[in-house]
Amino acid sequence: MSGSYDRPTGPPTLQPQRARVEHEAFGGPQTGVPTYTTGPPDTAPPPRLEPGERAPRSRSRRRNDPSQTTAPIVPAGSVTGRSLTLVITIMCFLACLTAGAVYMMNQSASAWLRDIASEVTVQVEAKERADVDRLVADVSNYLSRQPGIASVRAISMADAAQLLEPWLGQTEALKTLPVPRLVAIELDRQAPPDLDALRARIGEQFKGVTLDDHRRWQQQIRTITRSFALGGLAILLLVGAATTAIIVSATKSAMAANREIVEVLHFVGATDRFIAREFERHFLRLGVRAGIVGALWAMFVFVAMPTVMEILGGGGVTIAELRRLIGIATLDPPGYFLLGIVVLVIASLCMLTSRIGVYRILNSQH
Repeated sequence: MSGSYDRPTGPPTLQPQRARVEHEAFGGPQTGVPTYTTGPPDTAPPPRLEPGERAPRSRSRRRNDPSQTTAPIVPAGSVTGRSLTLVITIMCFLACLTAGAVYMMNQSASAWLRDIASEVTVQVEAKERADVDRLVADVSNYLSRQPGIASVRAISMADAAQLLEPWLGQTEALKTLPVPRLVAIELDRQAPPDLDALRARIGEQFKGVTLDDHRRWQQQIRTITRSFALGGLAILLLVGAATTAIIVSATKSAMAANREIVEVLHFVGATDRFIAREFERHFLRLGVRAGIVGALWAMFVFVAMPTVMEILGGGGVTIAELRRLIGIATLDPPGYFLLGIVVLVIASLCMLTSRIGVYRILNSQH
């Protein structure tokens, strides 16, 4: 009774079975005639599609889809993550701070040298039984007629007392002392005079009158500026060496942590150049990001330096002394451009160090 319900009706269907590909020890697939079995097919029929409906993508097409994202070889949260970024940021901050300070001192020293080179001073000794005021007037008239001199200004006794006040203080004894009188001369920068010849003529024309061209001060300013520049260069070299050592250590740690991934990449045919490029891209992005943050903090320090010194109790005197020493204590547009160059150097150093480190590690493994 139940056989009519259990037995299938109609002729048996014949479906070809999938050919098995079996590799022997010496290779080569087995060949033979495909066998046929009865029963339902092993693959389901394709679903019916409504009008306007697209067929779903196969797995093989999804694998080859370029829009699919791929994970990087060096994860962002590995040993080259936040800790390394913080260290590189500090190094770039120190480098930008040093470069900016040296730049401001160099600019201030250059301004000093330009001012000193365009001005000379004539000193008139105050002698007993001599009319010093008349002698100063005669010297001023004689200098104003000489070629190459733009202007002549005689410094009064009151102005001389103000110049000596930081060392001697306010005292009435200056009126009784034989304080030399000074005559400030501004030279023509386009056609300056021969200072040695002018000094000789003044000595012959007036007794006790000497000319000072400030060469000694210029030499001292150049010496101090070069000393600060060499000190800043030494600090930059130390920062670069420390950054290189940190990147080398981070590269070794990253290679050790991703050793299995590197081996798989070698197994599937990836070259050392491809692996090194992935690492150097990672460290380049890290260097740029950390360098920008460090440079921004250095800019903030330069902008806030005068305000901070005034808040700490320095007052107007300290601000004025600071501006005499390093100019206005802030950076101009070329100074900010210099900080950008420092950021690029730090980022390039990170990239090149990681590339060289990866190549050395891979060559030692080979």
